[in-house]
Amino acid sequence: MNELSFTFNTLFDDFNLSVNQTIPTTGITGIFGHSGSGKSTLLRCIAGLEKRTTGEITLNGTNLYNAKSSYFVKPEKRRIGLVFQDARLFPHLTVLNNIKYGQRRYKNTSLDIDEVIKLTQLKSLIHKNVTQLSGGEKQRVAIARALLAEPELLLLDEPLSALDNTSKSTMIALLLNVQKQLNIPMLYVSHSMAELQQISDNLLVMNNGKITHFGNVHHVIHTLNSSQSITQQTSLTLPIHEHLPKYGLTSLQLALNTYIYLPLLANNNIANEHDTHIRCFIAANDISISRQEVAESSIVNHFQAEITHIQPQENNVLISLNCHEHTFYSSISLWSAERLSLNVNDLIYIQFKASAVHSLADLGKL
Repeated sequence: MNELSFTFNTLFDDFNLSVNQTIPTTGITGIFGHSGSGKSTLLRCIAGLEKRTTGEITLNGTNLYNAKSSYFVKPEKRRIGLVFQDARLFPHLTVLNNIKYGQRRYKNTSLDIDEVIKLTQLKSLIHKNVTQLSGGEKQRVAIARALLAEPELLLLDEPLSALDNTSKSTMIALLLNVQKQLNIPMLYVSHSMAELQQISDNLLVMNNGKITHFGNVHHVIHTLNSSQSITQQTSLTLPIHEHLPKYGLTSLQLALNTYIYLPLLANNNIANEHDTHIRCFIAANDISISRQEVAESSIVNHFQAEITHIQPQENNVLISLNCHEHTFYSSISLWSAERLSLNVNDLIYIQFKASAVHSLADLGKL
């Protein structure tokens, strides 16, 4: 059974975490919530670092905790790796010796240390003292150390929060590659939806100590659009059609002979030359609506779409649209919606600039 199942309550003086969820232990599950929602506490409970808990936890068919029978597997025996916001390395050790510490915790590891060093891009740093490293480099050491303990599950608690903009995109690309190469499932906590949109296969949403949503990342993001708890957006995974360096553009296939254009991804240190699909999103307020097709415009992305839902939101209107079997979202003013006399089932035209299509390459700017 490749799944993590947990049902527990954790009561603090002013906070109660009460959750009941089963998560597949494949790919990467993102955990989203605003500060104080219970994200980090959830990870601590799963890792065995929080004992003020009632309930049970099971990982891949193995019971880790059961309050009724007073059964508790110690954190170091759970085969669960945990990477914190701060790397928590041993300052008196070199990069290599910090990494080896993870290997010592699990004697029968089948992972090759050189492979992990290569995957985490640390080969040129292994003899440095960790006090000489940048924030991003320290996090890579922490990830390598956790991987060499050969966990069945890797927990990452806001690992990019202290990094600069360039390092964020690089680290996301590295984590995606690590997960793909080693097939280690991950739970990734962040309050940044832009990060989670890029890295997550599934998305779990928390609010005030409870789980409010769980499912496919695109579906959950689109559901959250209605609540106005995130930047309202169209979230997509699309195949790459071609790179157009002359024009500084890359095209993604939306449908047969229909393409979305975004800033060039080729020759970017974030883009993987073997990638065939790209995650991207367009903010709802960057998609405009017209009754008539614009024949001549500098805006490169324009498509016909059908209105499927209209949701008034104070002085704005969130419009859901079906465009080539994909759902798009446009946020326009109530004044514009009434002026255009928009109704469900109307055929209209949407348009947005190439620069409005955000991908991993410009994650750090968002």
